[in-house]
Amino acid sequence: MFSEARTHAAWLDQAVDEAVLRRLYDLTRMGPTGANSQPLRVVFVSSAAGKEKLRPALAPMNVEKAMSAPVIAIIAYDTAYHLQMPKLFPARPETKDRLAALPEEERARLGLLSSTLQAGYLILGARALGLDCGPMGGFDAAKVDELFFPDGAWKATLLINLGYGDSSKLFPRLPRLEFEDACRVV
Repeated sequence: MFSEARTHAAWLDQAVDEAVLRRLYDLTRMGPTGANSQPLRVVFVSSAAGKEKLRPALAPMNVEKAMSAPVIAIIAYDTAYHLQMPKLFPARPETKDRLAALPEEERARLGLLSSTLQAGYLILGARALGLDCGPMGGFDAAKVDELFFPDGAWKATLLINLGYGDSSKLFPRLPRLEFEDACRVV
């Protein structure tokens, strides 16, 4: 899942079954988040109409790779994730009120942090299920929010193309930083 899997930008013409997407979410939701808050929300865009709706929000360099992917996962976080805390952390239902009392910016930061963790779990879960991934930051998040989340409750943070990648179109693996370049032991 780490040493062999690659980020894909070209896709085989092979659909991803909804049952696989459901299994993917089942895996994703099991990873840890702050106070088990689970703020991740996902819209799996697989229809031609859904992709066309998303197209205006894509950066030009990402249009073809997104439009050709079997599924585009819109990764978002729920700005009102704290309302689920009595269900998600029943031993401490007061967590809902503690989070509600935080300044909105801090609550949003915590939601973004935990949903970003969950996006990583989604990528690993997809790979575990035999799917390839192509995460993309090149899009207009405000436009995605306008198009897919007009009530403002969910906020888009990342797009992840999902499907069965065309390995013949992969570039050589790019370099990675060595431990000494990226880590410290104190």
